[in-house]
Amino acid sequence: MLALSAVLGVLLFVVPTKELVGLVAVLLMLSLMFAKVPVAFALGIPGLLGLMSLHGGIAFANAASSVPFNSIASWSLTVLPTFILMGILLHASGVTNELYSSARILLAWMPGGLAVATNTAGAGFAAVSGSTIATTHALARIAIPEMIRSGYSPRFAMTSVVSAGLPGQLIPPSTFLVIYAGIASVPVGAQLLAGTLPGLGISVLFSATFVLFAIMRPKAAGSGSMSVAPRYRVPDYLLALGRVWPVPLLMIVVIGGMLSGTMTATEAGAAGALGALFICLWRQRRNGPLRVVLRAAADTAMSVGSIFLLIIGAHMLSNLMSVSGIARVFTDWVTSAGLGPVEFMLMMALIYLIMGMFMDPLSMLLLTVPVVMPILTALELSPLLYGVFAVFMAELAILTPPVGILSFILHRIVQNPAVSEGRRISLGQVFISVLWIMPIALLAIVLLVCFPEVATWLPTLAG
Repeated sequence: MLALSAVLGVLLFVVPTKELVGLVAVLLMLSLMFAKVPVAFALGIPGLLGLMSLHGGIAFANAASSVPFNSIASWSLTVLPTFILMGILLHASGVTNELYSSARILLAWMPGGLAVATNTAGAGFAAVSGSTIATTHALARIAIPEMIRSGYSPRFAMTSVVSAGLPGQLIPPSTFLVIYAGIASVPVGAQLLAGTLPGLGISVLFSATFVLFAIMRPKAAGSGSMSVAPRYRVPDYLLALGRVWPVPLLMIVVIGGMLSGTMTATEAGAAGALGALFICLWRQRRNGPLRVVLRAAADTAMSVGSIFLLIIGAHMLSNLMSVSGIARVFTDWVTSAGLGPVEFMLMMALIYLIMGMFMDPLSMLLLTVPVVMPILTALELSPLLYGVFAVFMAELAILTPPVGILSFILHRIVQNPAVSEGRRISLGQVFISVLWIMPIALLAIVLLVCFPEVATWLPTLAG
């Protein structure tokens, strides 16, 4: 891959047309990613070399000196550190670890209640952690053995885990939606509001599917153990609510503040981070709270620095896409092919599913968003709607067999006998559990494409 990257780097300076320069730059970016070069540099290096090829060393120097500042010195991105700090503080406080146990108590009365609890807890965990992979790691170790002991089939248990984090990336605070807003130059507050209803709706759709499956296939949903299921009383429900109240409360503050117009996105993020700080200090008051907060601040600084570096690299490549004309070529092809907004988004859904076989969600967003933005304008397609669509598809794509990253992560986790309860779970069984939820997830995408008002209504209401 490194040798191929070197050859492509030379080709950038010898191809005859600027469109070919853009194409070779994209190939160079992919080869650098396969060579395990950090994504930020895999994006930025082809962009800088392509600009040098087209306009000489002066263009290289101008881009290297101006793009890093201009791409991140944006008021809209000031919300990112506060959202990340809020999620890290909540995790450090221990409240996110109690989401599953509380959801299990509150939802035990439902058919397939443990699966619904896993899905609900996963949405909340993913919303505050910003990572579907982290959500899968946390829930798989807790939920899968609990569900298997309760009589659930391993496939049903794994399906509920792999689907748990998908809608969470759309529910504020969502790091990916903020990054998308920064790349697409759309208001962060409006983009976060655009993801709220789709995220909640997809979570409800998944939960309803699990309930229906439990009714149709009771043996797969632990029907034999329902007679020995614990009977919870009112104090148990109140205690469960008392353990996790900070998560819904902070979401109400963040979403309600932006929706009512009393807070900007940055102010809502700061209010959420302040609330998370108080919660963390109180819950960790016997475990060195200041040390915990300082560690959370350091983790936030490292996370923000990494994300900003990725955004810089994406803007480097985006500049080349504009200068080389490859984005215009793609736009002309889409319009000449007569693709409407629905057909275009369905085509992009297929592209994301294929890309997910070998790329992580953030890389997919950073690669595709700069290219498709001119197409959204040509098709009069809302960038807020596309942001919700792209983030969910990028998350869904990492499940895609045969090379879905998340599928392999889950398979590695369930090889632990303590997780699988001593059962042998093959990679094929993991893929089957993923395929069970794929039709429902794709149905959610179709509904989003056919009814875009689900994503645009709240931003319009907020003005």
